[in-house]
Amino acid sequence: MFSKTPLAWLQLSREKVRLAVAMTGIAFSNIVMFMQLGFEGALYDSNVRVHSSLKGDLIMISPRSESLAYMRQFSWRRLYQSLSVREVESVSPLYVGFADWKNPEEKNYRAILVFGFQLNKPVFNLIGVNQNLNKLKKYNNILFDRTARTEYGPIAQKVEKDKVVVSELSDLRVKTVGLFTLGPSFAADGNVVTSEESFLRLFKTRNQGEIDIGIITLKPGFASEEVLKKLAAKLPEDVRLLTYEEFIEFEKEYWRTSSPIGFIFALGTTMGFIVGTAIVYQILYAEVSEHLPEYAALKAIGYSDRYFLGIIFQQALILAILGYIPGLGISLGLYQLTRSATLLPMTMNIARGIFVLFLSIFMCFISGAIAINKLREADPADIF
Repeated sequence: MFSKTPLAWLQLSREKVRLAVAMTGIAFSNIVMFMQLGFEGALYDSNVRVHSSLKGDLIMISPRSESLAYMRQFSWRRLYQSLSVREVESVSPLYVGFADWKNPEEKNYRAILVFGFQLNKPVFNLIGVNQNLNKLKKYNNILFDRTARTEYGPIAQKVEKDKVVVSELSDLRVKTVGLFTLGPSFAADGNVVTSEESFLRLFKTRNQGEIDIGIITLKPGFASEEVLKKLAAKLPEDVRLLTYEEFIEFEKEYWRTSSPIGFIFALGTTMGFIVGTAIVYQILYAEVSEHLPEYAALKAIGYSDRYFLGIIFQQALILAILGYIPGLGISLGLYQLTRSATLLPMTMNIARGIFVLFLSIFMCFISGAIAINKLREADPADIF
């Protein structure tokens, strides 16, 4: 690559149209991989926003629960039984459920995720929730997610202008008294927070003693893993205990393995890799075929296959880098566009950028290794 005569670059740059086609194909492949990986990252990040915002050290759920969107209730007696362990400082129940929100302007309905908790035992570390706890003491008062999708109506805009917003939730009139920030996910387009009492009024079939999530706070100085083992040995098997990190991984695992969405994004990344490999192979194969007489002459005077393999790999590396740069730039623009349109956390990070660059180089090297077979099998005497 650093020889006096950069043969690899001279061959590529000689056919400018072919080089442009190759760069376009590799850039397209990188864009596909970037977008699929971006959607996959947004899938996981958006669906663990609630988990990351909870205040506590251990989480108690039903063993039949699959994810936040598919929680199963269990008796809160199990949660309060954990108070018998001296390391436990406090416990807080959390209710979760989907309800129909009526757009106050367009009068259409859309499902929204509702959270209920005891106001004297706050469970969220969310801006806007703990500051408005007193406002939730009145029945049917709610806090609305300011980053919810616009299909729910201009709720946030009106509340920010100190306007009273009255709507219907589960056919019950509710009043939005404040805003908080959480954001939509692949499971829910918006979120609502309310008190335990108001939640039970919205979900008339739910019993107070049947909760979805139990949050356990430990006294300072105690390790979560050790207390978890102690509680697991004491409590029946009709509940499942998780650390804070395990609860986040529990949600990710559902979307990764039990939901088809995770598989689709992984498949899309693979397809982008395969398409890019095929495009680069066609370009490099054409380069080898076109310069076969020149390669044969060099081979006849003693140049080894290793030398030619080095040239092809240099061309593969050049194509990978030249195609990666526009692919990255376009992907950044598409990330911004997707984030604005869907409100999902589509963000580029260094790890993803390096990973796609590695895939791009690896993709081009595979193509080069396949393309060089034509030259390896060629006999100079047959070519001339």
